[in-house]
Parts: sequence; C-alpha cells; structure tokens
Amino acid sequence: MPSPSVSLLQGTLDLLILKVLALESRHGLGISRRIGQITAGTFEVKPGSLFPALHRMEEAGWLASSWGESENNRRAKYYQLTKAGRRQLDVEAAQWSRISVAMARALDAS
Repeated sequence: MPSPSVSLLQGTLDLLILKVLALESRHGLGISRRIGQITAGTFEVKPGSLFPALHRMEEAGWLASSWGESENNRRAKYYQLTKAGRRQLDVEAAQWSRISVAMARALDAS
C-alpha cells in the first residue's frame, strides 16, 4: 500500500524536476507523473506548484523548452536540462545528501 502524499519540503521540487529531466525531456504532466513514480506516490505534484517552478527554473537558465506533440496527439511544452541545469542538479543533490545525513544523525541522537 503506497504511503499517503506528503508536502514537498522547500527546495525539494526543484531537485525532483532536475532529476526527472536528467535522462530525457518531458512535458509538464509527464514530469509530474514521473515524480510520482520515482517517489512511489509519496509526492504528487499539482499543476499549481509544478508550472510556476518550471517557469522559474527556465528563467534561471536551468531548463530549456520547446513545443511538441504529446503521446495523445496534443500540443505540449517539453522541458529539458541545460548545461547549467545539470550543474544545478549536482549542487542540489550534494546539498540534499548532506541534509539527509544530518537529519538521520539528529533523529538517531539520544
């Protein structure tokens, strides 16, 4: 039985988007679905959170976009990582690793 959805911590959404786009370009709904898959349903990203994040990340130069056709023959905006986005993925993944180790230590402390 999957865990109930939980709220994304600040900064986590960017890292998840970058990770999803590291392998291939995807449209917004595809990004949202893939985040749900790789987190076993723990994070369900709603359009009201996803699209502002995509726009902000595109403005930051981490993503590029182009129009294409979705799997159901509808026009969709596809996003892909830029070189700056790949660097940002490395930075954010390293930060998240440090945070998760620190939190595990804190939770194990007596």
